[in-house]
Amino acid sequence: MTRTHHLPAGRARGGPYVVDVTPESAGWGYSSLRVLELPPGGTHTFDTGDSEWIVLPLSGGCTVSCADDFGHETFPLAGRDSVFTAVSDFAYAPRDSRTTVSSEGGGRFALTGARCTRRLPARYGPASSVPVELRGTGNSSRQVNNFGAAGVFECDKLIAVEVVTPGGNWSSFPPHKHDEHRPGEESVLEEVYYFEFAAHEGTPGLGYQRVSPSGPDRNTDVLAEVRDGDVVLIPDGWHGPSMAVPGHHMYYLNVMAGPEADRAWLIRDHPDHAWIRSTWPDQAVDPRLPLYTAPEKS
Repeated sequence: MTRTHHLPAGRARGGPYVVDVTPESAGWGYSSLRVLELPPGGTHTFDTGDSEWIVLPLSGGCTVSCADDFGHETFPLAGRDSVFTAVSDFAYAPRDSRTTVSSEGGGRFALTGARCTRRLPARYGPASSVPVELRGTGNSSRQVNNFGAAGVFECDKLIAVEVVTPGGNWSSFPPHKHDEHRPGEESVLEEVYYFEFAAHEGTPGLGYQRVSPSGPDRNTDVLAEVRDGDVVLIPDGWHGPSMAVPGHHMYYLNVMAGPEADRAWLIRDHPDHAWIRSTWPDQAVDPRLPLYTAPEKS
């Protein structure tokens, strides 16, 4: 069966979700992404099943409640106006629980998920705890909000981060991959990219995404124009660059998970382009970055 790896906005819609990527729909074993839009006063309840989830506000705030045999936890999330204005707080919902997302003012909320075996406790992640990293320099500069990165927030399988790329810049560069098990060097991770763009005077933004095959037995090949709400699925392959057109900042949410015993983001750079990293120390970081920083801890 031939699968489409670029899903334009609306193509991945399912049930109550404007984006509903499951292991079954993606044809892989672990990673999930849902995007939920709620009107003012809206509520949505779902069973986490065999997956762990992080509820992350993209715009607006919400309350997340998790109930299971171990008890009941409720987490008010302040959220944010948009992905281009602030770091957001978030909530972790464990597997085998019933979770409710409700929003007094309405908004859009990402549910990043991964099939897992361990049940970890429901938890709140404050925005002040999110490391904001500036990666690359020059026109390869971008901002990474490491809210669900390995080594930052404990999960069983799930890894999730946000990347903000200023208009005109390239990110996910040099192209890299994580589709082979090479202990200490590369880990096997399925990945979802979910895109949003900053408009300019009402004109929507756009960008471009490249994924190329990493071997004769791997056929993931994407060269796509991406817009608000688009999704790119990356089961394997060299991915990058992600290119933001001038005048429009680009945001993408990365969701990753895989079969590795150790939860780690270990990548291999494309051998034809890895040299670009050696040029970064000689250039300044884009002065537009960071677009914002995490709030100070209270």
